[in-house]
Amino acid sequence: MAENATRVTEFILMGFQLQASLQMSFFFVFLAFYLITIGGNLGMIVLIQSDPRLQTPMYFFLSHLSFLDICYSSVIVPQLLVTLGTDKTVITYGRCAAQFFFFTLCASTECFLLAVMAYDRYVAVCNPLLYAMAMTPQARLGLVMAAYGGAMVNTVIRTGCTFSISFCKSNQVDFFFCDLPPLLKLVCSETRLQEQVIFLFAFLVITTSILIILMSYLFIIRAILKIRTAGGKAKTFSTCASHMTAVALFFGTLIFMYLKSNMGKSLWEDKIVSVFYTVIIPMLNPMIYSLRNKEVKEALKKVTQRMKVAQAD
Repeated sequence: MAENATRVTEFILMGFQLQASLQMSFFFVFLAFYLITIGGNLGMIVLIQSDPRLQTPMYFFLSHLSFLDICYSSVIVPQLLVTLGTDKTVITYGRCAAQFFFFTLCASTECFLLAVMAYDRYVAVCNPLLYAMAMTPQARLGLVMAAYGGAMVNTVIRTGCTFSISFCKSNQVDFFFCDLPPLLKLVCSETRLQEQVIFLFAFLVITTSILIILMSYLFIIRAILKIRTAGGKAKTFSTCASHMTAVALFFGTLIFMYLKSNMGKSLWEDKIVSVFYTVIIPMLNPMIYSLRNKEVKEALKKVTQRMKVAQAD
């Protein structure tokens, strides 16, 4: 065991600590989830790029969300599969820091991107005549770059503060990836300042994103209520339904995780919740946007018909 952070060369990921038979079952379950995630999100990106009807700002942002979900899942699941399939639970200090960095970057960017997508729906519903002018290719690219840039600032500060801490109580991380709560349990030095900075930036990222989303949907709901026909209300609401579902799943799970940690719940429960937002949600997002979106279903039907024709020829 290392005496201080400079001598720590590796951590041991304890994972789920299951029986051998259960570990292999979990291995195949997570492998299936990962393959579905990669296939679904990659398919969504290809579909958006190949269909002219999907060359709109909303689907531009959706393609970036799919890209993030691929990265998000790929940061966590391969290491988890190695741990479950080979019992190699050792991760070097550098790889742990890299995993923490990219996990934080993907999670922070997804927070901001979901806020950008809410703003996009606000402009589309509340200012439809100005939508084309407001969401030019340059504007939507700028919004995406702002999401990545804000996330990068948070990630650099969060990772720098976390890995400037001395770890000496143990090198056993009782989790399935290098996340902040289990790492903080290994510290042996005063960390109040670092923790305050870390949680301040996390608070700013989450609250800023949620406020933008809430304000956008307050204006959207007000606009929908002004529509006189029930069909018009349903049609307008349907354009936002997929995004609202994705937002509820992602932020609901993050907030639930935060509250559980502060209520002193077990680490095992934290692991289950973490699996949901690192593995399940990236897999579900393509399904949410395809099953609840008429344009995506029509584009998918068109691609399927082309494939059948090509096979017949």
